[in-house]
Amino acid sequence: MSHQESQKLDNVNPLETRVEDVIERGDNDFLDDNHDQDEHSESSQSHQAVDESDSSEDEVAPRNTIGDVPLEWYKDEKHIGYDIAGRKITKKERRDKLDSFLASADDSKNWRKIYDEYNDEEVELTKEEIKHIRRLLKGKAPHAEFDPYAPYVDWFKWDDAKHPLSNAPEPKRRFIPSKWESKKVVEYVRAIRKGLIKFDQPKEEPRFYRLWGDDSSSADRTKHLAYIPPPKPKLPGHEESYNPSLEYIPTQEEINSYQLLYEEDRPKFIPKKFTSFRSIPAYENAIKDSFERCLDLYLCPRVRKKRINIDPESLKPKLPRRNDLRPYPSTCYLEYRGHEGAVLSISVEPSGQWIASGSKDGTVRIWEVETGRCLRVWEIGEAVQLVAWNPLPELPVLAASVGADVLILNTGFGNEEEQKRVKELLHIGTPTSDDSDDMSSFLSWIQDEKYDCIRLRHYRTVSSIEWHRKGDYLSTVMPAGESRAILIHQLSKRLTQRLPFKLHGLPVSSVFHPTRSIFFVATKKNVRVYDLLKQKLIKKLETQLREVSSIAVHPAGDNLIVGSKEGKLCWFDMDLSSKPYKTLKCHPKDITKVAFHRSYPLFASCSDDCTAYIFHGMVYADLNQNPLIVPLEILRGHTSYDGRGVMDCKFHPRQPWLFTAGADSSIKLYCH
Repeated sequence: MSHQESQKLDNVNPLETRVEDVIERGDNDFLDDNHDQDEHSESSQSHQAVDESDSSEDEVAPRNTIGDVPLEWYKDEKHIGYDIAGRKITKKERRDKLDSFLASADDSKNWRKIYDEYNDEEVELTKEEIKHIRRLLKGKAPHAEFDPYAPYVDWFKWDDAKHPLSNAPEPKRRFIPSKWESKKVVEYVRAIRKGLIKFDQPKEEPRFYRLWGDDSSSADRTKHLAYIPPPKPKLPGHEESYNPSLEYIPTQEEINSYQLLYEEDRPKFIPKKFTSFRSIPAYENAIKDSFERCLDLYLCPRVRKKRINIDPESLKPKLPRRNDLRPYPSTCYLEYRGHEGAVLSISVEPSGQWIASGSKDGTVRIWEVETGRCLRVWEIGEAVQLVAWNPLPELPVLAASVGADVLILNTGFGNEEEQKRVKELLHIGTPTSDDSDDMSSFLSWIQDEKYDCIRLRHYRTVSSIEWHRKGDYLSTVMPAGESRAILIHQLSKRLTQRLPFKLHGLPVSSVFHPTRSIFFVATKKNVRVYDLLKQKLIKKLETQLREVSSIAVHPAGDNLIVGSKEGKLCWFDMDLSSKPYKTLKCHPKDITKVAFHRSYPLFASCSDDCTAYIFHGMVYADLNQNPLIVPLEILRGHTSYDGRGVMDCKFHPRQPWLFTAGADSSIKLYCH
């Protein structure tokens, strides 16, 4: 075989034949002889049925179902893909170049065959497909029935037209080359020559890659697969030097101490000092370290962790400015002094003109709010734990808790008719007791001649007093009273009844609903909501606190706040959930009292840390919008005495003012 024939065989590859090669290497005699016959068939047999094509993708579904996947991925595999049943399509055994050349010389129709790499098969073109290809190469339409010179259909109606659309002659610029375009072409050519305009060069993919190198940037790795690069080994430092410094060389005692450690805790390499490179022996653990590195590379599981860079400021809730939420109490305006002991409780008169206080010195005092003048003093002789003013302005009476007794005192305010009514209400001819349910054994109504009041004598210490909104009912809480721990007294009829519910836990406080016949009972762990008319439990609120200390209900009645002895404040939205909507950790010590304002969206909490916190608490009528809680101010001014701080806090009924009672025997008024 000559050199030219072998070179020809090298250039021939029938398995990679393209459509253009088919036409160039085709049977020219066949095309020339049948030229007239094809032209005749194009005109006369255009509407006859064509032969079916084996390579038509519209009619025959491809065997290979791998989709748009590069076939280079299967270059080293024994198969090229999978059929519709999921079976592997094995590659056909390819012939060498000599056999391919001899087969093409023997087969007269070999020029029609095209190799389909996608399905690994040879496809023979039909006569109809040859005609379409020949027409495409000549620049004609593939279908013979297409008429490129169809008659022109004029869209404009010329009937009864007096003037044409335009009678202007064609301008000269239509027939000569554009000078502006030629200048632009010259500018582009100069820019290309100077290198100002650069064309994107095709990227050449490397055929080889480093086996143990960091090829995380390789496009072949990162394009399709979730490739995780292996961790790089630690680079050698001063310790691995053949002549390290003396501070890196361990002493014999340190080497002996290494033997007492666990094997995984021992150092992997112990530095040694050599005079020259020639005296360095072979590394004894070279094969072991390489083997462990190989194990780490293919056995160690690696996980890709996505690190999210978040600005901490963006996580803060967007709250309104404090200046936009005014008015709220911020500065101490007035101080009421006169008590000689810690002021344990305060209560504001419904009109906001007077304030009552009970102290550890055994006195109950009434103060004028605007001037700070003390108007009246009752010497009880025992520490006054609680005071509560009647919510009705026409019934100026005051309830005070002294040990196990509750005194209903006449304040002396009001006109003559109101005073006459109060005296009739507080007058009891003989000591009475409710005989039903054996009430006389643990409660009695007594006329106190000394203070001209009613004394409700309980059999346990009273820790909480709360008036009903109508002013005729009064609830008292005795934590050690067991089943009779909570009692409800009716002042007009001198009747007492116990709460007809089983209490789970020791009660701490009780509150009436502002508008409905609902009663809240706070135990040390939970808050239970009862319906007094239906006499059933409505809801149980889980505070998730160590011990509840106080409770307050929002004027609308659907929200309440709970203070605890661990300094946490919980806001409950009863329409939302039985768990706290918000839990605020604001005080470092016990919270002694919490309070809502009647008309302003404010609530406060006071603690033994001698501070009172003011919050903005807006409750919206839209049930889809959650309440807005914003901390506003920290009120300071009280001093600690005997480990106690602020004992009680109450809002003014009409103004955004806050009264605080401290263990330092003072009462402070904070205004805006």
